[in-house]
Amino acid sequence: MGIQIGGQIEKVSGKKLGYNEFVERYMEKNQPVVLTGLMDDWRACRDWVTDDGQPNLQFFATHFGKSKVQVADCGTREFTDQKRMEMTVADFVEQWLGDPIQEHSNASSHEAMSKELLYLKDWHFVKEYPEYEAYTTPLLFCDDWLNMYLDNYHMHNDPNIYSENNEISCSDYRFVYMGAKGTWTPLHADVFRSYSWNMKSCVYNIFDDVSETNVPGFAKAIWLESIQEPNEIIFVPSGWYHQVHNLEDTISINHNWFNAYNIRWVWDLLLRDYYEAKEYIEDIKDICDDFEGLCQRNLAANTGMNFSDFLIFLARFSLANLIQLHYFARKNGNHTRHSSPIAQNFTFNLASIQKIASNIKSMEDQTGSHGFHLDFREALNDPKFFKLCTVLGRQYGMVHMEPDWNCDTKKAWLDDMRYMEILGTCSSEVSTASDLVKFVEHAVVEFMGV
Repeated sequence: MGIQIGGQIEKVSGKKLGYNEFVERYMEKNQPVVLTGLMDDWRACRDWVTDDGQPNLQFFATHFGKSKVQVADCGTREFTDQKRMEMTVADFVEQWLGDPIQEHSNASSHEAMSKELLYLKDWHFVKEYPEYEAYTTPLLFCDDWLNMYLDNYHMHNDPNIYSENNEISCSDYRFVYMGAKGTWTPLHADVFRSYSWNMKSCVYNIFDDVSETNVPGFAKAIWLESIQEPNEIIFVPSGWYHQVHNLEDTISINHNWFNAYNIRWVWDLLLRDYYEAKEYIEDIKDICDDFEGLCQRNLAANTGMNFSDFLIFLARFSLANLIQLHYFARKNGNHTRHSSPIAQNFTFNLASIQKIASNIKSMEDQTGSHGFHLDFREALNDPKFFKLCTVLGRQYGMVHMEPDWNCDTKKAWLDDMRYMEILGTCSSEVSTASDLVKFVEHAVVEFMGV
């Protein structure tokens, strides 16, 4: 298949790249980059790899062998993805090696896997083994609203979709992948159209099952390719389609995340998937008692959240950012907010949320008004919300080199929020996109002087 290769992905030293420069050059412009030098102190680089640089499969079988994981058969397609099956890590290692694991100390051979080329995917390792600190998220990628939120809340709580018995699989977007030479991932854009960062694994390679028919615009696309060496991290921008082909036996770590810079991509995806879900069942509209509700349930099942889930997410983060600005004003004085990078970041976050909420509000004539309910005063008493606020402040403190930020965070200053003018000026309860827009607008006026 003839494709246009437009060049290589830029490779830079992560140690020499500051956060603000990363934002300006890559995150804000939505451009890919390969970063080096960010994994030197990772435990995973010691435990998971043998002295000769091969995956230490025996280590995984011994220490994590009982974990149940999703494994893709790279040789069998099932609809638009590869066929998947569930097995334990020990069984996966045994099949990789072709013999019982007790007979092998280490191995990289995949000759015995000629019948099935198996690729372990989407293993929620961090959530399953929180005490085993395999790695530290690089500072450049710490502005992660998605996983920060999911460490405290479920994105969607419909009992018909969510199962408590499957908590690990629904809980975060931090993954471990393992596969022999030749394993691959089909062409795709990441969940929620999020950013992703991935250490060690891939060369982008377009296979024959991708065409103008199933990917409109494919023939005109300009492709970038990159061979990712061990201990390198690739930043994949929002909405960028990519395909991964492992040139050697591989273990990799992958995070999906979004923040104020790409939150619009999430809304664009939700809106597109909503219209697709609605069109798919349009023929039963006249006989359905709650057609819109059915559309939203289908949207959550297919995409991972619906409009109400997204609005609650935005509302919680708007309050959390407002609290951080209140903390900043209390600590430093409101007059310094324009010169402080951390205050500017919280300001930018609120402005981004305001834009998205306004867009949702403007679409209500077409999509309907999707009610939800969040009482901000009740949220201030919620331990989960307190944790979210604390982590949010700590992360931005690290990103902007203010390590003592939030070090004196106490319930007392959260208590002050209950009596803040902003919560008295407008309703402390939000139930629609319009309510959220009003709340954020008041916050903008109160704390940003606009």
